[in-house]
Amino acid sequence: MPPRASSSVRRVVIASLVVLTACTSSPPTEEPTEPVPPSPSPSDAVVEPGQTSVRATPPDGGSFLVRGLYPPTRSRCVDAERRRLVARYPGEVTVERSEDGSLSLMVTVSFERYLEGIAEVPPSWPRAALEAQAIAARSYALARIGWTGPEGGTPDQMICATTACQVYRGIPVPRTPEVRRWYRAVRRTAGRVLVFEGRPADTVYFSTSNGSTLGNDEVFGSAPLPYLRPVSEEDDGASPTSRWTARVPLEELRRFLGAAGLWPPRRSISSVRFDRPTVEVSGGGTTRSMDLSTFRDAVNTWAPCLMPARYPGPSNRGTRLPVTVPSRWMDLSTEGGAVVMTGRGWGHGVGMVQWGAYGKALRGMSASDILAYYYGGLRPEPYPEPGLIDVKVASGLRSMRLVPSDEGATLEDLTLERERVTISGGDELSVTVEPRG
Repeated sequence: MPPRASSSVRRVVIASLVVLTACTSSPPTEEPTEPVPPSPSPSDAVVEPGQTSVRATPPDGGSFLVRGLYPPTRSRCVDAERRRLVARYPGEVTVERSEDGSLSLMVTVSFERYLEGIAEVPPSWPRAALEAQAIAARSYALARIGWTGPEGGTPDQMICATTACQVYRGIPVPRTPEVRRWYRAVRRTAGRVLVFEGRPADTVYFSTSNGSTLGNDEVFGSAPLPYLRPVSEEDDGASPTSRWTARVPLEELRRFLGAAGLWPPRRSISSVRFDRPTVEVSGGGTTRSMDLSTFRDAVNTWAPCLMPARYPGPSNRGTRLPVTVPSRWMDLSTEGGAVVMTGRGWGHGVGMVQWGAYGKALRGMSASDILAYYYGGLRPEPYPEPGLIDVKVASGLRSMRLVPSDEGATLEDLTLERERVTISGGDELSVTVEPRG
């Protein structure tokens, strides 16, 4: 077989089962008298008819840098940017084409590497707070996938990578040295889990309280759990959302509620009244009533969309609030032509208060004591962990590019030589392999 030119581009079109190797070497000076079949090449990959997914494995000890692009969408937001995914993952990557032509991305990683990629608290926090978070994250993940298997086994369920589960971001991009403190917390707590009645406890957690936590039955409507009972909280005062104020001029509120379809767009607002749990908006002979959650969602969605330079506003620590109206634990009044909301906390209110764990660690409490305080006296104990876990990290993508960290990665049966891989959806799943630019 003749040597391949260094500028070769390999295209793998999954839907039509075509694998081509295009080279820049010179053609022969004479045409053969009979057709000659192409020589087999180690770059050829075998795919099946109708295949809708492709799998890539990183080199030993390596990773993939993933850059994903979502379809363009029409937006009323000021300075709206097209959504993108930029992340680095240390495990096997599976890309699947959905019926609508969009792509979803799943990574399969060792359970401990998954925990290293959890991005829920700053790695600069005190050691005890990081260890408490690592144990809570480990316990929560095992409860979420219903894990009761043996050490090193394979789970039947995957976990998501967003706040609907717990935030997983893989290896930080760009990578910061400080993240090693979080990795050490994960390693120091390896195999340590909060267990209730022989199974991993559902160790939900949230950012900042309003002075106490809530029972799971109050928030989620589930049967009361003895380890998710309300406790007082006096240690989360360092949080930017411990006490907050949001001021929205009535003219701007008119725009936000109008965009949400909750208020006539051209009618002014003269007052806003809060009779828990109902918000009553009045002006120009019109009155509209809505529940607080609807009101908050409208403001939190449209304020940063239509006026990104102003919202979210500043916190009491001088930084910006995470959202315009952080929580439902608030009072509301109309003052000086604006609606003024003052409140406490951020999050659902059940389980460990992350900023409370931070404060307790500063007071010298251990990770075990912190967890026992929030979770009904439960303390970490050994529990078998799965070997691998599947994490669905993205869906709805139009295309993505995978760049292996080194030689030795594979794409299906194709060995990559530091090339990059571009995967596109649409009517068919297509994959292009080409040298790095």
